[in-house]
Amino acid sequence: MADTDAEHRHGEMNAATQIADYKVFLNFTKWVALHLGVLILMLVLWFCVGAGFFGGLVPGVIVLALGIWFMRAKPAQLH
Repeated sequence: MADTDAEHRHGEMNAATQIADYKVFLNFTKWVALHLGVLILMLVLWFCVGAGFFGGLVPGVIVLALGIWFMRAKPAQLH
């Protein structure tokens, strides 16, 4: 256990793997949040408000489509 502490040198770590993992986690979190929000919207409209199944489905599909449109990956802009 003590040998591993001696092997670490501050500032020499390659951060490319951590950056890639963070981007995957951020992308996953973004899409899960959208889908959970749409699911909550649909269930609230369906059961709590009494709008019925299609009264929850139609706004849910609209919000999902808008969410996909606005949160999709955009090409990087060159400066």
